[in-house]
Amino acid sequence: MSTALTPPAEALPPVRHPDAPTPGELLGAHYAYCFGCGDGQPHGLHLEARAGEGVSVTAEFTVTPDHQGAPGLAHGGLLATALDETLGSLNWLLRVIAVTGRLETDFVLPVPVGTVLHLEAEVTAVHGRKIYSTATGRIGGPEGPVAVRADALFIEVKVDHFVDNGRPEEIQAAMADPDQVRRARAFEVNP
Repeated sequence: MSTALTPPAEALPPVRHPDAPTPGELLGAHYAYCFGCGDGQPHGLHLEARAGEGVSVTAEFTVTPDHQGAPGLAHGGLLATALDETLGSLNWLLRVIAVTGRLETDFVLPVPVGTVLHLEAEVTAVHGRKIYSTATGRIGGPEGPVAVRADALFIEVKVDHFVDNGRPEEIQAAMADPDQVRRARAFEVNP
């Protein structure tokens, strides 16, 4: 299977699922202990994503001292995590379970501690199980200068991917959640 980030010529435009959250709706955490969006991680990103128009999302998070790499600056891997989390949120608009197959990140500007990073992502094409997407992270506001950007390939998987590979106690807890939306979202992003 190719992990190229350029969709093939026969790829289709993305189609927003009819049951996808409405534009502007907060998507919420897909799993309480997710480092990217969960509120159960004290040093996590606590990234909040909102559904956008079409197959797009916006998100933001504030870089805290816990997120430093170099003194006073966000760690590059953490910024890649923020992009990956935002890109993964797109799958909720397609209503598919998908994992990151490839993520290519460009670091354009340093992101200081205390900065609110404004992220935008959209699905650009779908080809079979492959979902192609792109994202940018801006500082100083949603129209501010681009600090980071990424292109990604997500691969649609079945819930068995998580059941077969995750820690049984966490998988069982997520599967037993009576909230069907939370249960479905627990398995939506990342390997």
